[in-house]
Amino acid sequence: MRDDRDDLVLTEADQFKALGHPLRHRLVLALRQRPATLGQLATALAATKGTVAYHVKVLERAGFVRVAYTRRVRGGVEQYYEPTSERLRIGTGAPVGGDFLVRAALGEMLPADETAPDLTILRHVRLTVAQARALAAGLERFGEQVPDDQGAGRPYGMLLSLYRADIPVLPDDPAG
Repeated sequence: MRDDRDDLVLTEADQFKALGHPLRHRLVLALRQRPATLGQLATALAATKGTVAYHVKVLERAGFVRVAYTRRVRGGVEQYYEPTSERLRIGTGAPVGGDFLVRAALGEMLPADETAPDLTILRHVRLTVAQARALAAGLERFGEQVPDDQGAGRPYGMLLSLYRADIPVLPDDPAG
């Protein structure tokens, strides 16, 4: 089972506000690859260094990134930033739910590419609470088996979600 110490549990509205900006979300994604400077981040995100600096400070104040190390360059000091945790997890009782992650996933989705796999399935099932808990635990174990986004290859996103659905329930059919 996973060690929750590697997770940053999101429970406060300010945390979601900090992550809610698309550029800040992309900064966190970029920093999962390796520590980077403001200049490197600005290049990767095609943004100005000043804009990146502002958004990194917001993320730093919210506890999402920190200075990993510094390096002396031409009489100055360059700071390399990194995420404070490997994963983010929405905490119980948080002011938002899975919809926050769905919106984030939609924001990073690229158009389908016939040369690469792309799969989205929506399926509805009826489960007892015990079955739903067991399925949620299985999805979590599955998600942990997938390697982190380090190394070669194309970036892919994976959003696993089990949610209660608002689906009308038909009454029993007296003819059936």
